[in-house]
Amino acid sequence: MATKIETIGIVGAGTMGNGIAQVSAVAGLKVVLIDVTDAALEKGVATLTSSLAKLVEKGKIDASARDAALARIETSTDYQRLSSADIVVEAATENVELKIRILRQIESIVSGETIVASNTSSISITALAATLAKPARFVGMHFFNPVPLMPLVEVIRGVQTADDTAAAVRDLTQRLGKTPVSVKNAPGFVVNRILVPMINEAFFVLADGIATAEEIDEGMRLGANHPIGPLALADLIGLDVCLSVMDVFLKDFGDSKYRACPLLRELVAAGRLGRKTGHGVYRYDQKR
Repeated sequence: MATKIETIGIVGAGTMGNGIAQVSAVAGLKVVLIDVTDAALEKGVATLTSSLAKLVEKGKIDASARDAALARIETSTDYQRLSSADIVVEAATENVELKIRILRQIESIVSGETIVASNTSSISITALAATLAKPARFVGMHFFNPVPLMPLVEVIRGVQTADDTAAAVRDLTQRLGKTPVSVKNAPGFVVNRILVPMINEAFFVLADGIATAEEIDEGMRLGANHPIGPLALADLIGLDVCLSVMDVFLKDFGDSKYRACPLLRELVAAGRLGRKTGHGVYRYDQKR
């Protein structure tokens, strides 16, 4: 296993992937960002460039640090560019088959010493590891959205994860300026096991007409001291992601308490996924 991580590969330039790329580059790591199309890569780099510009405006970093971070990021549609990475983080959509395909492709290219990690928010690390030739070097590294601002990373060990793999990822997490929390493999791990069912319950409250979306969110902000209401948070996370996590819980636990609210499923079917589509519980493509 690589004794010191200097180069991080990231597969997926979407919301999570470009955020991980940003914090890694700011921390001084060389970044290889992979996605299937140049358009996806350009969009990801534009997003993190804008995010870095805001940090400069706020005085969190200076312009030279921003420029140096951007210079450390290489983008490509060619997985072979991952061959020199010390760790590769898969940050694709929350779909088991897709993740397995990507992880196997990563493993076929990287060295035997390279750590392979998944940013999955709900899928079993043990099950994903079981599909790989070297499961001991596989680990969960669950960042939270928005990555540049959220300080937590859940480091999830599967049954097969080696001690030195988990230790190396904890050390990397701290280098990125984040706080690692060690978590055993279980559906949803810690935060989403608690958080997503709460969001789902907020959709049931909304569907039952007990209060408006605004009132539900205000109630949880003012009554439970949450910085953002559960429905607004669902829009930020993505309603499709929330639904996917609930479906994983229902399947893995076999407990009806994890049944997704029909309203949540209906909004996803309508393409109202939240901020990323301009419309979820709330509208973002026009003033509301």
